[in-house]
Amino acid sequence: MTAVKNVLAVVSPHVGGRSTGAGLASVFPGEAHVTVVERPDEDPAALRTAHVIVTGLAPVTAEHIAAAPELELIQCASHGFDYVDLEAARARNVPVCNIGSSGAEKQNVAEQTFALMLALAKQLVPAHTALVEADWALPRLQRSITELSGKTLGVVGLGHIGEEVARRAVAFDMTIVYAGPQRVDADVEARLGARHVELDELLRISDYVTLHTPLTDATRHLLDAERLALMKPTAFVINTARGALIDQDALADALEKGTPAGAGIDVFDPEPPTSALRLLKAPNVVLSPHVAGVTRETLVRIALAAVQNAADFLSGKEPRDIVS
Repeated sequence: MTAVKNVLAVVSPHVGGRSTGAGLASVFPGEAHVTVVERPDEDPAALRTAHVIVTGLAPVTAEHIAAAPELELIQCASHGFDYVDLEAARARNVPVCNIGSSGAEKQNVAEQTFALMLALAKQLVPAHTALVEADWALPRLQRSITELSGKTLGVVGLGHIGEEVARRAVAFDMTIVYAGPQRVDADVEARLGARHVELDELLRISDYVTLHTPLTDATRHLLDAERLALMKPTAFVINTARGALIDQDALADALEKGTPAGAGIDVFDPEPPTSALRLLKAPNVVLSPHVAGVTRETLVRIALAAVQNAADFLSGKEPRDIVS
């Protein structure tokens, strides 16, 4: 970079706020002037002069974009990009990028997906709770404890993360089907033994359904009451992608009726969830607070990927992973 460029690093408080933002800022090249905030409009002067906004799950609205006349790039420090007003960015010809091709989050999201699957299959939460309360729950729980081996895993979105989940499923001797607007390459299908099916068919035949697709207008409430009703009464649904991919009230209703049998949820709409969220009290759920992308190792990879793409852009290179 030949001239100092201004970067606004915005990290939402619920994923670390200023402390996480400071870590992200520390790996920027010295030629960039980085201001760390928790909301884009927290420092109006910094927003007004920002050439790049790097956002970690902090909303970037049309108002924020309008208030940043120097803005040249919005870089999401995540695979998701639903918290950026893409239409407003497009109207200003400001590219929006994520870190999709970096694979920074895929390891831990895949591990968290399997942690939730195993917790449901082995009934770990009710077993632990019962033992803490001096209740030997084996006779009650053994009828619902099951295996992953031999079961069908339905992957909704076989991208970087979905493929990583499917690769682990192979090691568990699971059969893999996947749904998405496009088929993956034939060599990927062959390596995973994966078969492409329509979403409704996937829901009918899968023992575990795991979501790994971006949140867009087309995928919001992708799993609604009608689609949840297609699932087997013995099946489980896992969501480590975006909370709004599932109609949360419809899922609570379905779990109370017993179809599907359970859910493992790491993401919510909104985040953090309010106490009114019915899923918090729904039967046979395992919940975690959006931890699927926040191991120590993952945070370093995310920061490096986001910063590298933004720094490359500021040095005149074409940015990667443009989503809008």
